[in-house]
Amino acid sequence: MLKWLWLSFGVIVLDQITKRIAEYQLVQFAPMEILPFLNFALVYNQGAAFSFLSDAGGWQRWFFTALALLVSAIIIWWLYRLKRGETGTAISLALILGGAIGNVIDRILHGHVIDFIDVHYAGYHWPTFNIADSAITIGAVILIATSLMPARPGTQGT
Repeated sequence: MLKWLWLSFGVIVLDQITKRIAEYQLVQFAPMEILPFLNFALVYNQGAAFSFLSDAGGWQRWFFTALALLVSAIIIWWLYRLKRGETGTAISLALILGGAIGNVIDRILHGHVIDFIDVHYAGYHWPTFNIADSAITIGAVILIATSLMPARPGTQGT
């Protein structure tokens, strides 16, 4: 099921292109309204999801980089071991892999992750995110959903 790595590559390319556009078109902390519930707002996140450990002093950059690279290696191994009929799992893993690598590229090159999508409602803002984060989230939802579905005949076993 390594054929699904094209999806990971597509996520990485789209993520990096949109982050470059955001950096060239947006001013940090100056939101640009797109829709009544959606802004583009340039934010640099040195931590993990929801800015976890963003003020930890710098060690988190390399910790999250190493963790993402380890998880990426495990995902590639997992993809390699999947059977032909496990398409949902393959798609979910490819999305997670692409998102993880997209954010690792930022950490290595810039020391932080570039976020720019700001969803809000009635004064409440979801933490700012990017395409890589979206791919990870969608991949995780698909992975959970496929793991809860009963296995189709011929896909069980080792």
